[in-house]
Amino acid sequence: MLERSTELENMDSHHELDGRQRQLAFHVREILRLTGEDDTREGLLDTPTRVAKMFDELLGGMNIDPDSMLSTTFNEHTDGPVIVSDITFYSLCEHHMLPFFGQAHVAYLPDQTIVGISKLARLVDVLARRLQVQERMTQQIVDSLQRVLHPLGTIALLEAEHTCMAARGIKKPGSKTVTLAATGVYRENEKLRREFLQMLGKA
Repeated sequence: MLERSTELENMDSHHELDGRQRQLAFHVREILRLTGEDDTREGLLDTPTRVAKMFDELLGGMNIDPDSMLSTTFNEHTDGPVIVSDITFYSLCEHHMLPFFGQAHVAYLPDQTIVGISKLARLVDVLARRLQVQERMTQQIVDSLQRVLHPLGTIALLEAEHTCMAARGIKKPGSKTVTLAATGVYRENEKLRREFLQMLGKA
């Protein structure tokens, strides 16, 4: 135990990791050892550091309030929906901590308030950068829009490939999972949902 503690104190000192990152790197090194790897060979020397930094990047949205991405709003009237499509996202499945990635298509029908269109992409990004399941992420997108903008309705469609299906288990690369969530008029009105899907070329 003393040997491991000393190693934790000394390892990766030249990489300017903070305390939490250094702990992550230490445990990655332990995983390498437990899988039978030689963590001292050249190709793996910096792997624990890289993985620690990777988790910081991929999970960087965990402590960010998604609603804060929509804080800059404007009073504006519009008769039609605001749609941002093909928002690329990358996330980590909470079941196996393997990536799933794809595109989000998001729309809302304003009442009196709109938000900068880039903020919709930022909202998707923040919700993706945490341990997730696609179904929950889809619902969280529309819920956040509904809470902050109070639109007449919101809708989101996500299409993603899950590497937990492609690289392990059933091993079906190329398969896509599609999820949809809606609030307000998009939830109540089938015609509006169909128009949204037609605009995306999905109907």
